[in-house]
Amino acid sequence: MTEQDIVQLVRERAEKRVLFLPHAVRQMSRPERMIRPVDVIAILNDGALVEDYPEDIRGHSCLL
Repeated sequence: MTEQDIVQLVRERAEKRVLFLPHAVRQMSRPERMIRPVDVIAILNDGALVEDYPEDIRGHSCLL
């Protein structure tokens, strides 16, 4: 799977649903981070693939 394929798949899935689990909300809300949900959506729509983790124990994942 190419970098472009991965980014396209993430974007397609994000159009359907983005779920913020409690752990993510806690991490996003840390005073030194303060990442807003709208910032996450912006990265999902316009971001680039930074790292790919195809063998992640939780399933294929990536960093945008």
